Amino acid sequence: MSAAAIDGVAVVVGGGAGIGAACARALAARGARVAVLDRRLPAAENVAEEIGGAAFQVDIAEEESLRAALDAIERELGAPMVLVNSAAVFQRPASALVQPMADYDKLVRINQRGTFLSCRVFGAGMVERRRGAIVNIASVAGMRPLPLHAYNPAKAAVIAMTKNLAGDWGPAGVRVNAVSPGFTLTENLETSIARGERDPDLLVSGAALQRLVRPDEVARAVAFLASDDASAITGANVPVDCGWLVGGYWGSYGGLRQPDPAP
Repeated sequence: MSAAAIDGVAVVVGGGAGIGAACARALAARGARVAVLDRRLPAAENVAEEIGGAAFQVDIAEEESLRAALDAIERELGAPMVLVNSAAVFQRPASALVQPMADYDKLVRINQRGTFLSCRVFGAGMVERRRGAIVNIASVAGMRPLPLHAYNPAKAAVIAMTKNLAGDWGPAGVRVNAVSPGFTLTENLETSIARGERDPDLLVSGAALQRLVRPDEVARAVAFLASDDASAITGANVPVDCGWLVGGYWGSYGGLRQPDPAP
C-alpha cells in the first residue's frame, strides 16, 4: 500500500537545515505545498527552491513574527493544514551550578515557549476549520536525565504540551503528536564531531542499532504522523533513536553485544 498523499499546505518551522529541512523534503514528496520557515531566510530559501516550496523568515519566540508569517502563507499558498515545529537551540553539557541563566532563559524561550506559541498561532485556524495535524520535534533527551539542565526540561515540556494539546484540540478534529529523535547526524552534529567536541563511538555505544539516526529517518516518521495514514493517532510521542532508549541500561550488564547463536 502506498503512503497517503498530503493534500494542502504544510508549514515547517525551523526548516532551513537539519531535521527541519528533511521534514520539508519528506512533506513535499507526499504532495504538500510546503512553507519553509526559518530565522535565517537564505537557508529557508535554499530548501524552498529545492522542493518547489516558499520561504518565509520567522522568529519563533515572537508572536507577532509568527502571525505575520501565517498571514503571508495564507496569502501566497493557502490555509495551513499541517504544522511541523522543528526550530530549536542546543546547549553544551554543564553542571546546574554553572549553567548561565541567560542561556537557560533563551533556550526555554525558543524550545518550549516558542513551540507552544507556534502551535497556538497556526493551530487556531486548524481548530476553526476542524481539520489539521501538528507534529512537534521533541527529543529522547526529554525522556531521560542528562547533563543538559535547560534542553532536557524544555524538550520534556514539548512532549507534555503535545499531549495536552491533543486532548484540547482533538474534539475539533486536530491531531497533535511528537517525534523524539535520538542522536541525529545533522550538519550541527557533523561539525561538532569534526571539531572533536563529540565522540561518535560514545554516541552510538548505547544504541541498540549501533549507529546514528539520519535526518530523513526522522522526517519519514513526521510525514507519517502528518498524513491520513495516522488518522487515528494523536497525543503520541514517537522515539526515532536507533534504540538508544532501550539500549542505554545494558551498560549495567556489560553493554550491548552481538546476540548469542541459537543452540
